[in-house]
Amino acid sequence: MTKIGGDTQIRYDEGCLAAHALNVIGDRWALLVVRELIFVPKRFQAIRAGLPGITASVLTRRIAQLVESGVVRRMPHSTSYALTDSGRGLLPVLQAMCRWGAQHPGHDPCRFISPTALMISMAAMAQPVRQGVCVDAGFDFGEERFLFRLRSSGAPEVEAVETPDAPFVLSGSGNALAHAVYGPFALTDHVSQGRISLSGDVAAAQDFVDMFQLRRT
Repeated sequence: MTKIGGDTQIRYDEGCLAAHALNVIGDRWALLVVRELIFVPKRFQAIRAGLPGITASVLTRRIAQLVESGVVRRMPHSTSYALTDSGRGLLPVLQAMCRWGAQHPGHDPCRFISPTALMISMAAMAQPVRQGVCVDAGFDFGEERFLFRLRSSGAPEVEAVETPDAPFVLSGSGNALAHAVYGPFALTDHVSQGRISLSGDVAAAQDFVDMFQLRRT
């Protein structure tokens, strides 16, 4: 391993492609920085808001390393960062890690879940929909809003939007909405207890959350 600015970076001296990939994105926090940028460019503080526990100095180093590796780029005439094509190519990796992690004990859903993290995990855990079925769901986390699409003809799609245009919109924190989507209780229970808000078609919203695997475990 080598030391850069007092921070340990793993460097594998192997020709293995998996080891090479870990040399690029295997350092602590690196893949989670990519996660927070997967749907939309963000400023430094917005990235940090999705990564509780990371210090400003560590995040600065991780972003610099990812920029140097061609995974992240700084937006022209802006203080925001965005993923390159290479960085966006890590979305299937993140989704595969969600599915893999769901099979192993020890996951604590009470710990912080960022809006982006929830959207990625939902896309990973959605059940296939019936032929011809099209479902649009809106999510409003306050600072971030998304349109989540399920189609029988392809993989789930998530888009960051200004205002979700969908038959129903679920509003709340990342953790509250994660419990609503993945937990065993009806959406109306979460609404009545003030944990989330739901506007639009209540029945369609319940049918939507019933499509996710963790509700069955």
